[in-house]
Amino acid sequence: MLQEMIEKVYASFAGGSRVITDSREVREGDIFIALKGERHDGNLFAGMAIERGARHVVTEVAGENGDRWVTVPDPLLFLQRLARHHRRQLGLPVLGITGTNGKTTTKELCRAVLSRKFETAATRGNLNNHIGVPLTLLEMTATTRIGIVEMGANHPGEIAALCAIAEPDYGLITNIGQAHLEGFGSRENVIRAKNELYDFIRAHGGTLFVNGADELLVRLSRGCNAVIYGGEEGLARGKARELYPYLTCDLCLPGGCFHARTRLVGGYNLDNVLAAVAVGLHLGVDPRDALEAIEEYTPANARSQLLQGKRNTIILDAYNANPSSMNAAITHFAGMPGENKLLVLGEMLELGDHAAAAHDELLARVDALGLHRVILVGQSFESIENKYTFARRFRDTGELAGFLRLHPVHSSLVLVKGSRGNKLEQIIEYL
Repeated sequence: MLQEMIEKVYASFAGGSRVITDSREVREGDIFIALKGERHDGNLFAGMAIERGARHVVTEVAGENGDRWVTVPDPLLFLQRLARHHRRQLGLPVLGITGTNGKTTTKELCRAVLSRKFETAATRGNLNNHIGVPLTLLEMTATTRIGIVEMGANHPGEIAALCAIAEPDYGLITNIGQAHLEGFGSRENVIRAKNELYDFIRAHGGTLFVNGADELLVRLSRGCNAVIYGGEEGLARGKARELYPYLTCDLCLPGGCFHARTRLVGGYNLDNVLAAVAVGLHLGVDPRDALEAIEEYTPANARSQLLQGKRNTIILDAYNANPSSMNAAITHFAGMPGENKLLVLGEMLELGDHAAAAHDELLARVDALGLHRVILVGQSFESIENKYTFARRFRDTGELAGFLRLHPVHSSLVLVKGSRGNKLEQIIEYL
């Protein structure tokens, strides 16, 4: 029965109807899928969507509008099954990307490289969850030649569920560190969760892209078809030549060795570059086209952006923060040339019982690196703020913004690093 309804709605989608989950965006001929969240219930707006001209509304509430009103037990499941049906109809290769750090940057670099040869569709921003993944698939069209799907998770089983929707032919785990420990419980559970992508690829005879310098990923990928990058014998391998202000690197590829000047901040981005180049080379992108794409890519969305403010130079890296990404960022910052450095750190979220120890270890690392001009934002630092007298804590970003308005910072190199929930990008105008 559900499959029949999916095929009926899909016929309209294939005929040009858009899939919409926000009733305010519904236009004539759209398909509105009523999703229920913690704050909003789309079922309450199904009638409004009909009035606005929706071709179908998919809702769990019964209605009387002929084939325009589609009643199902679970609209979210319907969305996911509809997306999988579309993915199967297109029959195009899909690359699934997950990892603790760097997955969005790697996804964007892969998109840039693959677009040199193929019409490529990829996850917008970080719409990488149980709703974002199906919406990403539904944005792919008959002219799309390859799809890239970013997969995020904060609980066991979520990557497996996303794989069941996207059915990736290729898989790439950037790395496995400590993140979302509140949902996973331990790093061992994080490893098992990320490995769900490898498990799917292994079970379906797909191909993995594996960092040969990462012993954990190499071990987890055993028994899979694997394209190795990095390490001593990878398809794409290399080393950083310069780190400041941007990463420049020497890359050894099948066509020879090349020098690449990126617009990426931080040596930790070398692995992301190698991953994207390896993906491109394996899928037939010319090495020089791949290098050109890497050099022209400019990060956005508060991800390792180097900005020149009115009074200061700023590294804005405020989209993700966990113990491993924090350590990489502050270590890079400590090595940058410049004497007048200011570190603005937002709290790391979703660490559960590990939060206090993780924030203490973070500030101990900051202290060891000699970074003693530090601003902290968030309640997670409250229990340890008196232990590190070189740091000043603010309750939230709004309180910090008010302080900076009255006490402007001048002639400094500033690293702004924190979780997306901190909204630290809001202080940039005051720097």
